[in-house]
Amino acid sequence: MSPMDGMYETDVLLWSERQAELLRRRAAGELVNEAELDWPNIAEEIEALGKSERRELRNRIATLLDHLIKLQASPATEPRTAWRRTVREQRRGIQRLLKESPSLGLAVPGIIAEELSGAREEALASLADNDEPPRTDVAGLDFAADQVLGAWLPE
Repeated sequence: MSPMDGMYETDVLLWSERQAELLRRRAAGELVNEAELDWPNIAEEIEALGKSERRELRNRIATLLDHLIKLQASPATEPRTAWRRTVREQRRGIQRLLKESPSLGLAVPGIIAEELSGAREEALASLADNDEPPRTDVAGLDFAADQVLGAWLPE
């Protein structure tokens, strides 16, 4: 029985540290006990990392779209500064993600298209919560990737 048996389920941090150590040793040419390398869970964790990066990109884009829509549709003046700040923060976060994982850039237009409907709904609900009639047709708002990622702001 391997010391790794069950560790993935009981202490994933300890498991990951041990697996990383074994992989580094193996990469350096050292012989390691192959039975200690938990290949199925290593593969699962690597795949989960990619999904996590994509999920973070999706969440940032959804927040960014919501605030861009509010900037275009809301008649309110007070929250605009905070909305612009959120847009800038999300763009910086997206740029960091894309710097670390450039291939995620290919997913941006598709994620925008997928998240736009929900962002429109959220923005409309927020306007309704504050008794603000939209000053533009929110359903007609659309954003290209360069508008979402670039310096562009409504107004």
